[in-house]
Amino acid sequence: QVQFVESGGGLVQPGGSLRLSCAASRSIFSYYAMGWYRQAPGKQRELVARIFRSGITNYADSVKGRFTISRDNAKNTVYLQMNSLKPEDTAVYYCNRQIDTTSWSSDWGQGTQVTVSS
Repeated sequence: QVQFVESGGGLVQPGGSLRLSCAASRSIFSYYAMGWYRQAPGKQRELVARIFRSGITNYADSVKGRFTISRDNAKNTVYLQMNSLKPEDTAVYYCNRQIDTTSWSSDWGQGTQVTVSS
């Protein structure tokens, strides 16, 4: 089992930026992939960004070109740089690990709240 601690959220104006961090309690180097999810009120949790062990990344269409996921294996930390934020980006953001091509871990952290509002 691994624990994730997300941080870096807050209140930001539209067009602003935030950098989220996800610290894992164990090494993330060997994981198939790490991802950032978000869940807005009344909506299902959705995957917004993923970084594979190889370093390849992919993004949801709604954040492509604005968000960047990265990882620091030495620090067991995954980051999400969010630029040009929009009100529709408001959500609780979570990180998690992908176990294989179809499965994700059930080890969710507490998340970090991102609110985009003027």
